[in-house]
Amino acid sequence: MCLPPPNVTGTLHLGHALTVAIQDTLTRWHRMRGLTTLWAPGCDHAGIATQVVVERRLLRSRGLTRHQLGREAFLGEVWRWKDEKGDRIYQQLRRLGASMDWERACFTMDPKMSRAVTEAFVRLHEQGLIYRSRRIVHWSCALRSAISDIEVEKKELGGRTLLRVPGYEEPVEFGVLVAFAYPLEGGAGEGEPPEVVVATTRLETMLGDEAVAVHPEDPRYQHLRGRSVRHPITGRVLPILHDAFVDPQFGTGAVKITPAHDAVDFEVGQRHGLGVAAVIGEDGAMVNVPAPFLGMPRFQARRALLETLKERGLFRGVTENPMVVPICSRSKDVLEPRAVPQWFVRCQGLAGAAAAAVRRGDLRLHPPGHARTWFTWMDNIRDWCISRQLWWGHRIPAYFVTIDDPQVPPGQDEDERFWVSGRSPDEARAKAAAAFGVSPELVRLRQDEDVLDTWFSSGLFPFSIFGWPEQTPDLERFYPGSLLETGHDILFFWVARMVMLGLALTGKLPFREVYLHAIVRDAHGRKMSKSLGNVIDPLDVITGVTLQELHQQLESSNLDPAELERAREGQKRDFPEGIPECGTDALRFALCAYTAQGRDINLDVGRVLGYRHFCNKVWNGARFVLRALGPGYRPPPDTECPRWSLAERWVRSRLSRAVRGCGAALGAFDFPGATTAVHGFWVYELCDVYLECVKPVLARASPAQPGGEGPREEGEGPREEGEGHDEEEEEEEERGDPEAVRAALLTCLEAGLRLLAPFMPFLAEELWQRLPRAAPAPPSVSLAPFPEPEQFCWQDEEAEATMEFVLSIVRALRSLRAAHGLTRQRPQCFLQTPDPSWGSRARRCRGLLRALGGVGSVQLLGGGREPPPGCAVAVASERCTVHLLLQGIVDPPSELARLGGRRLELGRALERLRERRGGPGYAQKVPPHVQESDEAKLSQLESELRNVLEAEELMRKML
Repeated sequence: MCLPPPNVTGTLHLGHALTVAIQDTLTRWHRMRGLTTLWAPGCDHAGIATQVVVERRLLRSRGLTRHQLGREAFLGEVWRWKDEKGDRIYQQLRRLGASMDWERACFTMDPKMSRAVTEAFVRLHEQGLIYRSRRIVHWSCALRSAISDIEVEKKELGGRTLLRVPGYEEPVEFGVLVAFAYPLEGGAGEGEPPEVVVATTRLETMLGDEAVAVHPEDPRYQHLRGRSVRHPITGRVLPILHDAFVDPQFGTGAVKITPAHDAVDFEVGQRHGLGVAAVIGEDGAMVNVPAPFLGMPRFQARRALLETLKERGLFRGVTENPMVVPICSRSKDVLEPRAVPQWFVRCQGLAGAAAAAVRRGDLRLHPPGHARTWFTWMDNIRDWCISRQLWWGHRIPAYFVTIDDPQVPPGQDEDERFWVSGRSPDEARAKAAAAFGVSPELVRLRQDEDVLDTWFSSGLFPFSIFGWPEQTPDLERFYPGSLLETGHDILFFWVARMVMLGLALTGKLPFREVYLHAIVRDAHGRKMSKSLGNVIDPLDVITGVTLQELHQQLESSNLDPAELERAREGQKRDFPEGIPECGTDALRFALCAYTAQGRDINLDVGRVLGYRHFCNKVWNGARFVLRALGPGYRPPPDTECPRWSLAERWVRSRLSRAVRGCGAALGAFDFPGATTAVHGFWVYELCDVYLECVKPVLARASPAQPGGEGPREEGEGPREEGEGHDEEEEEEEERGDPEAVRAALLTCLEAGLRLLAPFMPFLAEELWQRLPRAAPAPPSVSLAPFPEPEQFCWQDEEAEATMEFVLSIVRALRSLRAAHGLTRQRPQCFLQTPDPSWGSRARRCRGLLRALGGVGSVQLLGGGREPPPGCAVAVASERCTVHLLLQGIVDPPSELARLGGRRLELGRALERLRERRGGPGYAQKVPPHVQESDEAKLSQLESELRNVLEAEELMRKML
């Protein structure tokens, strides 16, 4: 398995943390199961992101642009920056406990990786899978480069909106349709309008219009067949096309066609043989246009054109228009569609093979619902633009050919016949000489200035890290990989491309399974954004951070003043006290548990804090066990079979279920199921039940025995001999064996830490080192065998049924104690069991009931005996009714006053909650997880109110 290589520019975000939590858990689990595991780390050169960072630094520190510095000198600056900052992301990954093979760490610009990129490009070009063509691409005028689709943020506008655009002092208007008229060439016939009105959201592109189009069946324009219009600015005559792509219901039903600056228009132009005249240059300035528009920034030209059309009487109005504006995620510039010569990967055949692999089951996607998305993308794929107009990255190994022979006419940049690829200039020259039938001495080469899309080198990552194209031992042993784990948002951008390139270049799938995790959002379900102030650095969750420090982090970002203030308010609202220190283990465990939410994870830091409390519970439980074992304790030989009481049989059975459940869940990528199995055993079975059960057993042990008095809780007074015992039934009560208890405690602690280790490696390791273990023992919990069901085959249905019966009584007792405000008092308890067999079980388990239920003596009421007056009653189950003697323990008048106050509190809380749930728009506006929480709170309040009312009725009877 390989780590999705994080950007060398980056710092950790919660997406990285989720990836590490899941991948490290899987890696540690497989390693503990005795499998050979390789988790390969790597770092991506992040072409655009890195170049932007270094350019800003260069401008800020030396007042220079990269063009002033020159390509080679600028690349030297980038390498220096990489050497200075590039290791930071690895240090942060180590903080998260990532147990990677760090000696194999690689960088996508390393010589080994660069050689693989060159080899891949040349092979694919020779096979005809890479070609050069003029197409429409997303163009960032700020970066002067095409960018990939994943770097496009789609900003939805409901209508007229003013947006800030880099390079413009005033906001720019978007979300409007500007209508203007094209005069008909040759005039209009009698009764016909003398013009064709079109509407556009990008008025500046009208200078590059090549035609006007209408729907062939639109009755309004049938008279325009074969006609033309005259461009009011350039004076060019433009044909009127009849093409079915036009929506007659949009605008006026007539649309302008600008093939050089619109993807749909480009295809229309190809169908109708139109020109492709670019009017917006690489820097966003107007080109190939008449004065005064020549050289104007595009949005300044937009305003100037509007005034010109008004002056010439051709302006026909403005209407609001909902639209999507493409924004560059790197520069925040509004992207410009431009038709420029670029290199493309021919994807149809590659995608067909990738889709077939999933359909055959050779490649399995988890969760399986993602297969539908996979097929949709693969079956409708478009060719992939891999050129980037940058300096930082893998320079394209393609060369433009010029032949020093007058008989060979010079070629055009977009003419693919004049381009060759090569692993070296000599190889490229030899190819060109053979193609043109000339000697190599007549061939002049010019290497393409562009670099390859970062996703191209990332797509080679699963095999380039092992030395491909060389057939290295590592490649032979570790490729294909077993699993690829990443976020579902890059299923197409990275996963699909790895599959396509792996099949094309190695003939093998790069991995057999893909697990796609959810996307981390904030507690309100919003996308994490610096401008909202809801971005959470995982290191802040690990170490804690104050609100003031969060504000300071914002101030060091590039937010404008309005966004900065909005972000501050968001931080105040979400983190009024800052973020508490939660620790690495709690964060990892929470992220694994959160994956149950599907496509999105709404991360609530409060829940992470809850898992820190779980860590404390594990720590305290382990300390109790270690004190109980005492110094020098050694486990009994396997040949000895201790005398297990019900409590030991039950906890061993529950442990075996946890082992089976955790292993099965991890095998099915069910991380919430695995964390629930581990958490449930540690908290609700080992700590909350079994440790409480064994305290009296250990306390009865002789002080001379190891741990005899160790486990007694601080402040707990000595127990009187026979305390709480029913003398007439003493001989039937089961009494635990201290040595059996110690053996069970060590088994549970040791196995529990091994279950916990893949999720919480730091805590598990710290406690593992304190365990008494027989030699030879693994030196680390990460090298200990993971518990397997075959070894922990102790499921005991009878013990579990009896213990569930006991726990139902305990729950009833605790509910009665809470309802009557009993804290330290230990009242008498009377049990009625219609079935004598269950009565016998209750009699044997009186010690457990005293320990867990907080009561004194426990008596069984048989032979029609009734409980004494002054008892509170509760039904534990159909098998047992519980009576708790309150006479002489509580003061009825005082208790009635307390209960009355609590009843009023509960009534007010219920009224507020019901009012809120019944408010207008509650079902539509309130998030589903909040509605579920309110439903649970309502049920809890109603149950507590019923208990208070019953307690009041009992107190009145006792007056």
